[in-house]
Amino acid sequence: MGQKVHPSGFRLGFTKTWNAKWYAGSKNYRELLKEDLTIRKTIRGRLRDAAIARIDIERSTNQVTVTIQTAKPGVVIGKGGAKVEELRQVLGKATAKVVKVNIFEIRYPELDAMLIAENVAQQLERRVSFRKVLKQTVSRSMKAGAKGVRVAVAGRLGGAEMSRREWEREGRVPLHTLRADIEFGRAIAKTTFGTIGVKAWVYRGDIEPAPRQVAQNAPAAAARPASVGPAGPVGAPPAPVAPIAPAGAV
Repeated sequence: MGQKVHPSGFRLGFTKTWNAKWYAGSKNYRELLKEDLTIRKTIRGRLRDAAIARIDIERSTNQVTVTIQTAKPGVVIGKGGAKVEELRQVLGKATAKVVKVNIFEIRYPELDAMLIAENVAQQLERRVSFRKVLKQTVSRSMKAGAKGVRVAVAGRLGGAEMSRREWEREGRVPLHTLRADIEFGRAIAKTTFGTIGVKAWVYRGDIEPAPRQVAQNAPAAAARPASVGPAGPVGAPPAPVAPIAPAGAV
């Protein structure tokens, strides 16, 4: 069997960072993790049509900062900010803490793997041909500036009795290159024939990792003293030699 590695987890600490940034001891770790799952489930349930790509959670002493990256910020904010204020109050009641909600717009949804996978899943639920969906999605992402795209679907495609896996790729998707900026997303299409899984990979170029910083208080290399030989210091130019007078000269 193949050994699969998550593209984002493979690059954590190198070119990718965590979706949740907080630390907890062994006592309250379980409660905080459950809170994170509740926050993500609540946001995606209330904003199902908002094209949410990523939810980042940061924690301080008594505050939770939730950052929502979406392609439709107007749907998340609502008229006059009513929806985002309502969402903030709901999350505050669920966590019993002060919740701050930040919203960032994704300007190019064709280059986000999560949005690509959700878009494919929605079209499959509308009974669009999976081959047509795959080709259109890949070509649209390549035109948007991606260097490589791969989209795979698996399940009872087209209502077939036997489930199978089909995929479409254009460009290159170097999964084993750590410095490669690869976005990965998954979605599920709930059709009348059953569930169809969708996976998407988007390669957007290479990221050079930050150079390692050398400690400033590291002892500097001591200058090596020049060794002195019979003709003077090693590496010094030779001393001038006086000319020898011929025999019999005054």
